[in-house]
Amino acid sequence: MIPSYREWKEALEMRQGREDTARFAEATVAICGLGGLGSMIAVLLARAGVGRLLLIDFDRVELTNLHRQQYKASQCGRFKTEALCENIREIAPYTELIPRTVRITPSNVLTLLRESQIVCEALDNPNAKAMLAERVLVELPDVYLVASSGMAGMGEADAIHTRRLSDRFWLCGDGESDVAEEGSLVASRVAVCAAHQAHAVLRILTRRFETEGKKEET
Repeated sequence: MIPSYREWKEALEMRQGREDTARFAEATVAICGLGGLGSMIAVLLARAGVGRLLLIDFDRVELTNLHRQQYKASQCGRFKTEALCENIREIAPYTELIPRTVRITPSNVLTLLRESQIVCEALDNPNAKAMLAERVLVELPDVYLVASSGMAGMGEADAIHTRRLSDRFWLCGDGESDVAEEGSLVASRVAVCAAHQAHAVLRILTRRFETEGKKEET
């Protein structure tokens, strides 16, 4: 039995507080890339009650995705946008989901992201990551960016951290590891980085950073 919206909201308020829950419910967050990072970020934000998620990816679910991404074996071959929306609706039925099954390019990035308050960068292509960061920070002055760098291999989970690089830019990861060099993406370590990104989003929405200085590390 699916709980009513009132029951859902009251349950969140018990754990998160009324003020923060209200801020989450009013927010629009874009997640660029729905792999190990992005699919986990989306699930965590939906569980927190974020009101509106823009889910952007052009790819389909593959068997090799399943060990670290939030999909089911029965969803192999389906677009990640469609599969993730289906899964999140079972988890958080009152989050508005807006799937965009497209590749992010210089020509569409601003149109895709303009309506969001916060953009989560969870891409695996270095050039695409750099392009997205530059366009958001330069051309969308009211939008915050939470990006990722380094979560490959079996290194210490404690090496993954969150750094605030500017007023609108947070970077999560160990800043060093690369899958091409490490040779692996381990589900648990990817999940740690995803949790850092999701938590940074929630702290931005609750304005926790405003009284803690411009640059911080967690």
